[in-house]
Amino acid sequence: MEWFAVEPNMLGILFVVSVVAGFIDSIAGGGGLLAIPALLTAGLSPAQVLATNKLQAVGGSFSASLYFIRRKAVDMKLLTLAVPMTLIGAMFGAWLIQQIHADFLRKLLPVLVIGIGLYFLLMPKVGDEDRHARLSTFTFSLLGGCCVGFYDGFFGPGAGSFYALAYVTLLGFNLAKATAHAKVLNFTSNFGSLLFFVLGGQVIWSIGLVMLVGQIIGARLGARMVLTKGQKLIRPMLVIMSALMSVKLIHDNHGDDIARWVGYLFS
Repeated sequence: MEWFAVEPNMLGILFVVSVVAGFIDSIAGGGGLLAIPALLTAGLSPAQVLATNKLQAVGGSFSASLYFIRRKAVDMKLLTLAVPMTLIGAMFGAWLIQQIHADFLRKLLPVLVIGIGLYFLLMPKVGDEDRHARLSTFTFSLLGGCCVGFYDGFFGPGAGSFYALAYVTLLGFNLAKATAHAKVLNFTSNFGSLLFFVLGGQVIWSIGLVMLVGQIIGARLGARMVLTKGQKLIRPMLVIMSALMSVKLIHDNHGDDIARWVGYLFS
């Protein structure tokens, strides 16, 4: 186990951040937008940030998944194959990201996330109610489970939104039902990728365990909102979080170029 000296005030801030991140994650995904910058501010290295973020995300996704399952919002029979396929994809992705650079995916991701936001913004009727499935459960498990699971282990931001989108577009689920099932797969991919980060010795347990507790609290509150507010809450949250994720990712990739252009325009 690797421990990390951090001021009590910073630890308190990270706990609050994790509560908010868990709440957002359980509804629309994108909680990493808050957690990752906060961990960087605490002084962790990029590798430690990704690994520790996975630890705290496991807490939130587990809490939300358990809530949805207990409220019978999840049909476990539909996840019989999707869960192991997601686990395999995530573990492979987490292993691969430690072997190569993810620059291409980092540049492509803002385009994908913008697409998700526009899809739910411009298609207001999608996800209002269950529709006819376009794929068999087996095919979906390979595409929606293994492929998105690989992405979550390999890179991660917005994985919850990708899972939900897959359930809505490929299996015809309404948004509340898609969000509930997506969270179970999100927990699976978080857990699978965390295993490889633990083996790599990158997890900062003193911070991650505190944030894990915060995630559990926030995710439980968010999951309850999903089942009570449904599409009225999820759709705008998906659009807003997609927009915020896109802005953050574009800034991370092209921040220097944007600053130069702004300086040029106002010079």
